[in-house]
Amino acid sequence: MRLSVLDQSPVSEGSSGGEALRNTIELARLADSLGYERYWVAEHHGGPMLAGPSPEVLIGPIASATERIRVGSGGVMLPHYSPFKVAESFSVLCGLFPDRIDLAVGRAAGTDPITTLALQRDRRQTAPDDFPQQLSELIAHLEDRLPADHPFKRLARLPGGAGRPELWLLGSSPQSAIWAAELGLHYSFADFINPQGKGIADIYRQQFEDTEKNIQARVMVCVWALCADTDKEAVRLATSSQMAMRLLRQGQLIPIPPVKKAVEFLARSGKDPAPAGRGRRMILGSPETVREGIEAAASDYGADEVMVVGITHDHAARMRSYELIAQALQLD
Repeated sequence: MRLSVLDQSPVSEGSSGGEALRNTIELARLADSLGYERYWVAEHHGGPMLAGPSPEVLIGPIASATERIRVGSGGVMLPHYSPFKVAESFSVLCGLFPDRIDLAVGRAAGTDPITTLALQRDRRQTAPDDFPQQLSELIAHLEDRLPADHPFKRLARLPGGAGRPELWLLGSSPQSAIWAAELGLHYSFADFINPQGKGIADIYRQQFEDTEKNIQARVMVCVWALCADTDKEAVRLATSSQMAMRLLRQGQLIPIPPVKKAVEFLARSGKDPAPAGRGRRMILGSPETVREGIEAAASDYGADEVMVVGITHDHAARMRSYELIAQALQLD
């Protein structure tokens, strides 16, 4: 089983966005040395919690700082962009880092409605909901498959030449599974958003169409996991993320709080920290506990690759978590 990393570049209370981004580079180097398969950076806009609004900007520095690991977007939120511009950007990356670049795209805004409006070039009306058309155009640009009569057919070839990113579709719903299947794309399912996705992964496999690219149906599952030396310590560290997410659901955006503050917040609110083990959206615990949870998730989805996302206030604890996970799953 392959293991990979999804990094949302969390901003800890008392630090800065710049420090969070430097932490991303440091964690990528560690993941590369530990044998993780790929390292994806997320796209989120307009909040104090996460420092990564531009995966295409982060991918280059990460790939430069590493040697072997694949680097990509987890993902590019395509409704904000021109498909041609995305194709050009990732073609540049492929030209610089051959056979190491992934392009995973998603439909979600990655932010609130006001920030979504701020991201639009034309604000006279709401942007059209034409994601399937955008996705098809993006693929056509990357694969040089535009119809002969298409107005964009005469555009110059992409700057990266024959190099192409490995394409994935992100999803947490049946519709995303159907699109991935129809277009012959690899599918990355966000179990940390929707932990009831086994049936959705089955839909993808059942409806998958080989689009003459000799690509096989492939599911990767992305789980939220945090590992420490003991179950108790992992549960304690996870309180920072629990507090931040609880307030986010109430419309309050904050940096990732320190553990002491988070424990006190949960106690005042009458909420217990998430238990160790494989919970609804978190896999928490010692190396053995987390290994069992990750293997169970892979089995549920029939996935040969698991991507792990985890957030802590303390950067060293997050680094240690990925190190322990790699040891538990015996990565080379």
